[in-house]
Amino acid sequence: MENNPNTRTGGQLLVECLISQGAKFGYCVPGESYLGVLDALYEVKDKLELIICRQEGSVAFMAEAHGRLTGLPGLGFVTRGPGAANAVIGVQTAHLDGTPMILFVGQVPRKNRERGAFQELDLKGLFGSIAKLVMDIDHADRIPEIISRAYRTACSGRPGPVVIGLPDDMQLELTQALPCKKNIPTKTGPGSDSLIQLSEMISAAQRPLILLGAKPSNWCQTASDDLQKFVENFDLPVATVFRRQDQFDNSHPNYVGIKGVGNDPQLEKLVGEADTLIVIGAEITDIESNGYTKYGIPNPTQKLIHICANHYDLGKVFQPDLAIVSDYKEITRALSLLPRAEKTPWSDWVKQGRENYLKFTTDPGHYQEADLAGIMMWLRKSTAEDTIVTFGAGNYTQWVQRYFGYTKFGNQMATQSAIMGYSVPAAISASLLYPERTILSFAGDGCFLMNGQEIATAARYNTNVMFIVINNSLYGSIQMHQERRFPNRSMACDLTNPEFDKLAQAYGLPARKVTSLDDFKLAYEELDKTSGPCLIEIVTGQDILTPSIKLVDLRKGS
Repeated sequence: MENNPNTRTGGQLLVECLISQGAKFGYCVPGESYLGVLDALYEVKDKLELIICRQEGSVAFMAEAHGRLTGLPGLGFVTRGPGAANAVIGVQTAHLDGTPMILFVGQVPRKNRERGAFQELDLKGLFGSIAKLVMDIDHADRIPEIISRAYRTACSGRPGPVVIGLPDDMQLELTQALPCKKNIPTKTGPGSDSLIQLSEMISAAQRPLILLGAKPSNWCQTASDDLQKFVENFDLPVATVFRRQDQFDNSHPNYVGIKGVGNDPQLEKLVGEADTLIVIGAEITDIESNGYTKYGIPNPTQKLIHICANHYDLGKVFQPDLAIVSDYKEITRALSLLPRAEKTPWSDWVKQGRENYLKFTTDPGHYQEADLAGIMMWLRKSTAEDTIVTFGAGNYTQWVQRYFGYTKFGNQMATQSAIMGYSVPAAISASLLYPERTILSFAGDGCFLMNGQEIATAARYNTNVMFIVINNSLYGSIQMHQERRFPNRSMACDLTNPEFDKLAQAYGLPARKVTSLDDFKLAYEELDKTSGPCLIEIVTGQDILTPSIKLVDLRKGS
């Protein structure tokens, strides 16, 4: 067998299969449990680049971000035991946000299973509830079969994560199996009867409204463009759901806002007035339904048309009058070809919704010295149209979501699961994929320090990321919720921080600290001329928790 020219190790065959699927990057913290794969990767550095991270949670976040941006599974490699445990957060993110990714976990040698071997861990027990598929590759001959299945599973229906265990000894096992062919995803399209019924329901409506929020890895710019044609033909208002803002051009006259956290009260009113909801992609969770208090369960008071790329997200809580399962590129193309509406009695209502949105996104809310609203509005006007923005979780995100608009798909990188620590690794992944584009990574002080060590990774690979840390020395979101329920009794929220500009400089990044809009403009324009990563720290006060909420008002009960 060793003399056969097709003989290769399991590790070599695994890597060849990944390359055959089009993989260009993998993200890792190296571990002794997958040395056979690392050795195989050594031979193909020019085909599949391995990005070295500083913690396995970041590995999984970068792989998730890769899948979100490309629609193809991002690849993570971690060691057994603590490495796999650290990676859980990114797998959970991919599960909740419907993102394709494959996490490879080095495992104990097969002969040592279930003996309590060093760092042994049951992958199915750990990942079973959050991954679409969890399995070990026990025989090198099965690698092509299992990698093909992993790619199809990760990308099909509702995309999601796959976890594959790689026993140490299997990676060195010799095999004559050949690499698998590239997986071709399955596509579905809408039926003609469904399209006729949809047209009839819109024609019968007085105030129809689109709620848009597809899984990012299922969506594309072509779908956005075709949806825009449909919207214009029927003069429909479009609201995007929480953290799906870039799926429709925010500058379009039919765009009316974001149905998420920190909503415009006028948008809430507009959605409440709609008699027909056309929900595209969104799951209609507690965020879209205001804690499941809107619409009516299980049968909404409004007519509900629900379009998804899979059956899983349809009818969980709210039963639609019309349900359509279709690939988004196919359904938006079909919608764009529907005959133009002869009458649109809701046109004035749409214009009012647009006026409300423009007012909401230019009103700075509660003004503060650092003027976060002004900074976001200035960045919106001053950055390129293809700028990618990443952010994690915390009250600082309300300024980013409210005041930074998008005209193209793929420019907003944020999880619907709102996980802290996401922004930094996601921005690094985005920059590796698109080195020619501007990448802005927003993070609060609490959010940044959860994965801030990855600026070492940003520096190592000279990524084009500007890290913007919004520092109020507070877990502000938690304090806000505490003060609402237990006024004047907040605890565990005050933070002791480093000087973030000096911390970044210690990693070799040029950095500045600012306290005002004018200072920010100067710092941005100076650092924008540099190459590689950089950082701006914005120091803010603690009283203004969001654009519409002040701490002092919460304590007064107003």
